[in-house]
Amino acid sequence: MKKISLFLISLAILVVSNVYAAISPVGYWKTIDDVTGKPKSILHIFQNGNALYGQIVKIFPRPGYDQNELCTACKGARHNQRIVGMVIMEGLKQSAKNPNEWNDGQILDPLNGKSYGCMITVMNDGKTLNVRGFIGFSLFGRTQTWIRVAK
Repeated sequence: MKKISLFLISLAILVVSNVYAAISPVGYWKTIDDVTGKPKSILHIFQNGNALYGQIVKIFPRPGYDQNELCTACKGARHNQRIVGMVIMEGLKQSAKNPNEWNDGQILDPLNGKSYGCMITVMNDGKTLNVRGFIGFSLFGRTQTWIRVAK
């Protein structure tokens, strides 16, 4: 009886530790256009202090594509900045409730110059990233699934 109880306790600890083990979103991610289903860019997510940031490192060709494309719709310091090299995701903080979730950040759509609230969740053992952009509350937004890629 003691062996069975010890086994069940060990199994429960293993299951709980796997559920709450944090998987870092730091790395390279292929962004997918949620309308066409085609790849849009490669984004490098990096950590600075206790916040996450995301920088575009590559754009995939599309009609009207220019390797030196500028963010003409952006406002402020980003206006007319090259899209490749631009930091479009910033200020994401790790959730205290779910270590695989980062929230309270902002994400910029460089094609229309608009910024949105942002939260991300690492899924599928770190192979995919759910990225939710929203206005005001996360209820009013949309989610894209990005795919982890090698550098």
